[in-house]
Amino acid sequence: MTFDKLGLRPALLARLAEQNLTTPTPIQTRAIPEALTGRDIMGLAQTGTGKTLAFGLPIADALLAQAAKCEPRSARALILAPTRELAKQITDNLQLILKDAHLRVGLVVGGASINAQAQRLQRGAHILVATPGRLIDLLDRGAISLAKTEYLVLDEADQMLDLGFIHALRKIAKLLPQKRQTLLFSATMPKLMNEIAASFLTDPLRIEVTPPGKTADKIDQSVVFVSPAMKPNALIDLLDEHRDDLALVFTRTKYGADKLAKKIDQAGFAVSAIHGNKSQGQRNRALSEFKDGKIRVLVATDVAARGIDIPDVRHVYNYELPNVADNYVHRIGRTARAGKDGRAVSLCSEEEMGELLDIEKVIGQQIETAGGTRPAGRGPAKAKSGGRGRGGRGGGGGGQQAQGKPQGNGAAKPRSGNRNRRRSGGQRSAA
Repeated sequence: MTFDKLGLRPALLARLAEQNLTTPTPIQTRAIPEALTGRDIMGLAQTGTGKTLAFGLPIADALLAQAAKCEPRSARALILAPTRELAKQITDNLQLILKDAHLRVGLVVGGASINAQAQRLQRGAHILVATPGRLIDLLDRGAISLAKTEYLVLDEADQMLDLGFIHALRKIAKLLPQKRQTLLFSATMPKLMNEIAASFLTDPLRIEVTPPGKTADKIDQSVVFVSPAMKPNALIDLLDEHRDDLALVFTRTKYGADKLAKKIDQAGFAVSAIHGNKSQGQRNRALSEFKDGKIRVLVATDVAARGIDIPDVRHVYNYELPNVADNYVHRIGRTARAGKDGRAVSLCSEEEMGELLDIEKVIGQQIETAGGTRPAGRGPAKAKSGGRGRGGRGGGGGGQQAQGKPQGNGAAKPRSGNRNRRRSGGQRSAA
């Protein structure tokens, strides 16, 4: 199957060809033709499977066909995303496929001047990409009206629920025309999703490429059991195995991200941290330097990392396990993107066994132990039968796993190798 078989306009096919995109992903293959008919869609697919083009291409196709101007302070199409980074990523991708087209793409997110955004909206936008909170602020100011919005997209809808945007979504729903097309995409299916579907969708076609909660097959997952005090050393040992690769490290808190970044910096790695307390400029700069390879390690919280779409990320480390099991799926989905292989390693203390069991229940498999010893009798709460496949194996993906049972201090046995903590990949990014 190729893009030219999906019914898209020649101008869009030309833009895709310029980016060497000829073969659609499964979610694109199934969603695009249905969306072109005007039907509402609920799409379920893993992160990193091309959902942006799955909704972006049919909306662009419809707007190009109409060749209509956008009115002041209005948006013909509205795309809602949970984080600033994801919203910017969507905007960048749309601008690539709409190169030389007459369609205007707008972006409104927190962390930037609301007055400047309101001024730009005076011209209107064919496609407006927004985070719910900032959109509500602009609606309250009268800077934008949704009365003539014909197309609506809810991207990463599950994460919007996790971040507490349910009330904002309810308010936005009341301001939209009843007659519109709505496309909803998600990687997991929390209980509140049924309410969202009922509020926004009309007789939707459910397209399920992979079961909700399933992780990408090309991610080699493993867990290292280690005491909290020895987690920094265990992480640095793992990072030291692949100094030239890009690695994304997750923590639970903003303070923890900054603290861990300092320890990684002291070990000689080019590192930066992103989280909600960083300015938008700092976050954009850190992401840019990470993408360019100027920094090799990026420490992030769950919220700040959503929207990171960097195919060269080979390793994801869960320094602390997420409190919400579904977030594990999103975290490790930052690697093995665009068909590449990836590696996800979780550092688990005894105190985090409850979180690990919840994760294993969600993904339907026991994560293989790569270091330390799993506490006796602490298998997954309920794992699906059958082989685990690549998604459950340790090792691979650009580096060997830490091996051996814990030493007396509870850390995974460190590997021998280059212990000279020389700085690599450029200078540390200002945070």
